[in-house]
Amino acid sequence: MVRGVVGAAGLLAVAEALGRSGLVDPVLLPPISTVLAAAFQLVVNPEFLADISGTLTVWGGGLLVAVLIAAPLGVLLGTLPAAELAVRPLIEFLRPIPSVVLIPLVTLLMPWDHGIKGTVVVYAAVWPVLINTMYGLRDVDPVAKDTLRSFGFGELAILRRVSLPSAAPFVFTGVRVATAIALIVTISAELLAGGADGIGAFMIRAQSGLRTDIMLAATVWTGILGFAANAVLVRAHRWAFRWHVTKAGGA
Repeated sequence: MVRGVVGAAGLLAVAEALGRSGLVDPVLLPPISTVLAAAFQLVVNPEFLADISGTLTVWGGGLLVAVLIAAPLGVLLGTLPAAELAVRPLIEFLRPIPSVVLIPLVTLLMPWDHGIKGTVVVYAAVWPVLINTMYGLRDVDPVAKDTLRSFGFGELAILRRVSLPSAAPFVFTGVRVATAIALIVTISAELLAGGADGIGAFMIRAQSGLRTDIMLAATVWTGILGFAANAVLVRAHRWAFRWHVTKAGGA
């Protein structure tokens, strides 16, 4: 913790010195103190607050839809090896495709601004949840499943009593990874697809007005949102899966 604070303070000091050294145009790279002051001012800026609301709507909505799609599909593929083997080539073909390259196509098919951004967010966030769910179900202790079978439990009972609880930490890890990816893609879609609201749209407007300090201040708030979301999920993981954290030696 202390080292992290020292490292962050050192980085801020270097950025401040660089901004005031005269080596870089302060219009293009203002001192970090100017950026942080602008970031604090944005807290009471109604326009920026509305843009944050737009980003949160796309980010949270896209992530929720991705989880609702990927988790059940991951359970299905993780428990049916033949089905997983059949769709594996399709998964491996689609997964590496960057979601942002789909924006032109989605724009043609879907005129709704939030729908365009939400679609690419869902596409990007589906994969971590899907893959982690599949691997989590594969990692279930076969002895535990065989023990239940020996007592006459059926496959659905085994899934409910052993497989799903055992895979739950993996699913949660997938959600945590997908949360960060969803935020990155949300901002990227706002920057590339434009639109009326969103932090990315706010940054474009600041750039057009040559307000680099405001643009960087909005970037700071993007980092704060991502940091806060990850911190909440880490705490939730440690609280919900204490047994798994202890076994794995931390999260």
